[in-house]
Amino acid sequence: MATRKKAVTPPPTKLFVLDTNVLMHDPTSLFRFEEHDLFVPIMTLEELDNNKKGMSEVARNARQASRSMDEVVSACEAHIEAGIPLSEPSRGLASGRLFLQTQAIDVVLPASVPTAKADNQILAVVMFLKEQRADRHVILVSKDINMRIKARALGLEAQDYFNDKVLEDTDLLYTGMRELPDDFWETHGRNMESWKEAGRACYRVRGPLSNELYLNELVYQEGEKPLYAIVKKKDGPVAQLESLIDYTHQKNNVWGIVARNREQNFALNLLMNPDIDFVSLLGQAGTGKTLLTLAAGLTQVLETKRYAEIIMTRVTVPVGEDIGFLPGTEEEKMAPWMGALEDNLDVLNGSPEDGGGYGGEWGRAATRDLIRTRIKVKSLNFMRGRTFINKFLIIDEAQNLTSKQMKTLITRAGPGTKVVCLGNIAQIDTPYLTEGSSGLTYVVDRFKGWEHSGHITLQRGERSRLADYAADAL
Repeated sequence: MATRKKAVTPPPTKLFVLDTNVLMHDPTSLFRFEEHDLFVPIMTLEELDNNKKGMSEVARNARQASRSMDEVVSACEAHIEAGIPLSEPSRGLASGRLFLQTQAIDVVLPASVPTAKADNQILAVVMFLKEQRADRHVILVSKDINMRIKARALGLEAQDYFNDKVLEDTDLLYTGMRELPDDFWETHGRNMESWKEAGRACYRVRGPLSNELYLNELVYQEGEKPLYAIVKKKDGPVAQLESLIDYTHQKNNVWGIVARNREQNFALNLLMNPDIDFVSLLGQAGTGKTLLTLAAGLTQVLETKRYAEIIMTRVTVPVGEDIGFLPGTEEEKMAPWMGALEDNLDVLNGSPEDGGGYGGEWGRAATRDLIRTRIKVKSLNFMRGRTFINKFLIIDEAQNLTSKQMKTLITRAGPGTKVVCLGNIAQIDTPYLTEGSSGLTYVVDRFKGWEHSGHITLQRGERSRLADYAADAL
């Protein structure tokens, strides 16, 4: 006798209540919740209105969020109370509905929670929805940690906005290099081809690891005959490896600088390669990111004349208290933020102990003046609309940029320009940015495998034994 199968009812979709900071962080967040429904309280709209004035990134995002919501609401012909379908305005990205608060909500919050505060009024809305819509899973979405803690203290469900996160765990972030197994040549040596090209050894290998390799990934194998190579071409199970220039040797020095470890050697190979237009260097303080990049930039600007000049920019986020407005031109205002540039130029110019470089103290001063004419320091605030042609563009402290700001900067690159992003994702000073959602993490993940980009994570500090110990112990 055939048994009758019980119909399985699909679980109801969730109802997400959006805090203002989610919309100001990502104006497109309305379309990022797939099949789930969204609820926007009146207080969220009020806070968007209060933050829309000004030229900051937050103000721009607030205006963009308001415009997106206006497009969604104005396109709706039915009653707003029933929810506005998001499938059409989101072009199929979201299939849920948008609910706006259309009635006054009277919820008694605990006596210890002041009702005048905007955050607490949003919490009151979440409490009301939880009581009224017992059939729905009501969740508050906020980038504000304290808001989430308060919600949980009141017995409400709350979570962070995860859609901007490139990776949940930054340990999984692409490092740009890979150690080849000991049996690599045994497992990949069948039908191997090898030849010399422009003084470099090239190998065409086939095997199971070839599928996993990325273009411009740096591979190495230590031992009696060490191998340091880059993945030059890749075609399915076939990969072409090309040996690297040894920048640890003094004869290959770059503006007097030699690589002190394997990762620095890899970094200089990427920085000096004319076929690579985008390089990202990650690493903690003292790993040599800025020094290597400036040395490579000066060599290619002043010696080989590959680029016209170096342009250096960084996010002006103070670590301590802000010191107020700074006097002078754009370059003079940026000078206090460019201490790293000054320190590294002192190293590259030669120290007074060794006679001040070529020509003693006079030669050192002349070299410094020549270098000054070829390095421009620019503020991020004036980058929109610019195009850099034949420039060596360095973006320092890139971990403090959002993915949107990073896109704005990298798309400034015109013909013949090389962009280098430097940063340490463990030192983020921008509010609401985490290691997983930083613009630097975003570009490392999105650019991996492109034939004109390269990335390396520098491991070892080379600043001093004190700095190395402090980085580990503190």
